[in-house]
Amino acid sequence: MNSEKQSGRGPADVNKIVLAYSGGLDTSVILKWLQEIYGCPVVAYAADVGQEEDWDAVRQKAADTGASEVIVSDLREEFVRDFVFPMFRANAIYEGTYLLGTSIARPLIAREQVRIAQETGADAVSHGATGKGNDQVRFELSYMALDPALRIIAPWRHWDLDSRQKLIDFARTHGIPVPVTKSKPYSMDANLLHISYEGGILEDPWAEPPEDMFQWTVSPEKAPDRPTYLDIDFEQGDPVALDGEPLSPVGMLERLNRAGAENGVGREDIVENRFVGMKSRGVYETPGGTILRRAHMALESITLDREVVHLRDSLVPRYSELIYNGFWFAPERELMQKLMDESQTAVNGTVRVKIYKGTCQVVGRKADRSLYRPEFATFEEDEVYSQEDAEGFIRLQGLRLRIRSMVQGM
Repeated sequence: MNSEKQSGRGPADVNKIVLAYSGGLDTSVILKWLQEIYGCPVVAYAADVGQEEDWDAVRQKAADTGASEVIVSDLREEFVRDFVFPMFRANAIYEGTYLLGTSIARPLIAREQVRIAQETGADAVSHGATGKGNDQVRFELSYMALDPALRIIAPWRHWDLDSRQKLIDFARTHGIPVPVTKSKPYSMDANLLHISYEGGILEDPWAEPPEDMFQWTVSPEKAPDRPTYLDIDFEQGDPVALDGEPLSPVGMLERLNRAGAENGVGREDIVENRFVGMKSRGVYETPGGTILRRAHMALESITLDREVVHLRDSLVPRYSELIYNGFWFAPERELMQKLMDESQTAVNGTVRVKIYKGTCQVVGRKADRSLYRPEFATFEEDEVYSQEDAEGFIRLQGLRLRIRSMVQGM
């Protein structure tokens, strides 16, 4: 109901727009295009979720391109505390590989955009996502969940600037200072959790990514020849200290990122299924997240009941799909989050990991209330377990198999 084609409303119906702005070619062109088509003030909003940007330059570029107001929101602490950590408490992973670095940032960026729209009296929001990707869905589902009265403007689905060259020509015609080079023939998205690379040279799934593409992690072959050991303390499923030093959520992720990146940890090259129906090749760097997920699962192995783990794990694919598909603010995700968080009340303890040349190996785990009891698990003589009891257990488990075999033999 909120898109241009569905609403049937024209440009004259919009009084002010808040644009999710990055300062790159697409959103710089969109900023000027919105002013020309809608003839109203456009607020340029940029979200700092940990990507390395010259924010003063972003502000200046937006102002020079005609933004009525420029807002840069520092969302780093919220991003890690309220989005990344809850997702990792659930061990979320999409299609067995992708740690959802781009997906988890979009609902936060959209939430802040809606807040700014409400604060500045805007009646419309806009984004630079294309009509082929997942981000358009993630942004717009979030807008609809948080403020259905806002009008949604998605230029890529309506304008005729449908090629990179047309965007460049528009920018040049309107004096928009957007440097364009051939040195990075792919698109990137970065935040505190990951860097993603898509498109361009990566569209051939047989082509190995060039080493100079990676911006964060050192090549595993060039990583240090000595392993790095890390002790990570958890409380209720969240990492709270590293090598005995208490850290904030951002501080923790930054330290894990640094250690992982220096040792070549966290590179993934996958072909994933987009929500809109097509397959897409993506290359990701997620150094700290890779370490965090491995350590968290190791601590769960000694603190969670078997059936709780199995029930929770059965929900992880669905939970991960909800995040990937843009349903962070949907009631089913919120309900599942409560279950995930309830399972974490006992996940308290310490995990030791060994990272070395692109690998992350768990080498120790301990917890005050560990369910792992050596006196039960030992192969040595014990007084707490009668091995004879196993005979009846196995016979009962095999009863249905015996009956099936008897029937088939009749």
